[in-house]
Amino acid sequence: MRLVFALVLALILAFPLSVWADAEGPEITVVRSASCECCRQWEQHLAAAGFRINDQISDSLDPTQAFCHTASVAGYRIDGHVPAASVQRLLAERPDIQGVAVPGMPIGSPGMEMEGIDPDPFVVMAIAHDGTTKVVERY
Repeated sequence: MRLVFALVLALILAFPLSVWADAEGPEITVVRSASCECCRQWEQHLAAAGFRINDQISDSLDPTQAFCHTASVAGYRIDGHVPAASVQRLLAERPDIQGVAVPGMPIGSPGMEMEGIDPDPFVVMAIAHDGTTKVVERY
């Protein structure tokens, strides 16, 4: 039984998420560590919202950053556990910025949900072209 479970799990993890996502939604390229499970959960959150996921593995992510994965969609940078609704808002409004980020890994943000633990409040930051940030949404 363990062998069957291990094989099924290996197939699920190896299968590209883009097949699971809505083929009509925007493609988002996610760069993450191979061992990052919360990143996979964030990708599933985006796929459920209609994004097509282009999953990229990298062992060169900077561990000093305030996020565990980075992504790009329509020329924008998405860092950390940004909710799909915030990415959709970004794409609808098209502000003149580099992108958005959720610093840290707040409990309760997409991909960081933990059963039985109340979510932490967190913010989505806009990243200006000069690198400065400002809060644009609060969760």
